[in-house]
Amino acid sequence: MSAHVRMSAGDVLCIAGVVIIWGLNFVVMKWGLHGLSPMLLGALRYTVASLPFLLFVRAPTVPWRFVVAYGLVQGIGQFGLLFTALAVGMTAGMASVVMQTQALFTLLLAVPLLGERGAPLQWLGLAIAAMGLAAIASAHGDAPGQMTMLGFVLTLGAALMWALSNLVVRFAGNTGAKYDPFAFVVWSSAVTLLPFYGLAIGVDGADATMSSLLNLGWREAFASLFLGLFATLLAYTLWTRLLQRHHAGRISPFSLLVPVIGLWAAAVAFDEQLALAQWLGVIAILFGLAINQWAAKRRMARG
Repeated sequence: MSAHVRMSAGDVLCIAGVVIIWGLNFVVMKWGLHGLSPMLLGALRYTVASLPFLLFVRAPTVPWRFVVAYGLVQGIGQFGLLFTALAVGMTAGMASVVMQTQALFTLLLAVPLLGERGAPLQWLGLAIAAMGLAAIASAHGDAPGQMTMLGFVLTLGAALMWALSNLVVRFAGNTGAKYDPFAFVVWSSAVTLLPFYGLAIGVDGADATMSSLLNLGWREAFASLFLGLFATLLAYTLWTRLLQRHHAGRISPFSLLVPVIGLWAAAVAFDEQLALAQWLGVIAILFGLAINQWAAKRRMARG
């Protein structure tokens, strides 16, 4: 990872691909949830992302506790909560925005867990984004097409789990072990299979789970394949490799484009419309995140 590595055309294409995949991700999740329960969609996502590759992908060269922790926190925690949020009324567009607060949760958690101290501007960015979250929360409702408060809270929980998974990766990196991101994602995905299938059977019942699997429609099958192959394996592997080649300060700001794609895709697919308070909240969150990213990059440049 070097600040002096020039960003190639291939790097730019990788960034664009990841942003588009992750932006469309939320609409595809909604499609999958039309015929699958949240836990079963999670199980199928990680089945696609792991089982076809375990036979020929060697286990990553990091301690297994990090592989297991990442699988449970990022898989069961983040996506278990996010899929449930989308199933109980979180809109796809708003989910794409609220999930980006993982960067702010990462800053908050890094203080007690890693002993890091954020720059004053980073805390300013966090405060602005928090006001944006409050504005978004104020515009919830139970009418069709509106975001529910339960969905909003669960999505915040998913963002918190994403932040925890970021710290797991940081702890794994601190061991000094060099590992293949693709192998790490494949094997950590396998960790989620028993918990997700167990939760699906426990929540939905064995008969309902088996019926859903036997009557899988094309939309649910497409969602499982897209989420497993593209959103999980391809996107996370490309993003991690970009972070290995370049400083995080050069790559991370591009993640702010994800909710732009997410909001557009949700408007096209589901005709989702935002209230004025939600638009103001979106602007505040993105502005706060931009300040946070800029301050982090500035601090890194100073050493």
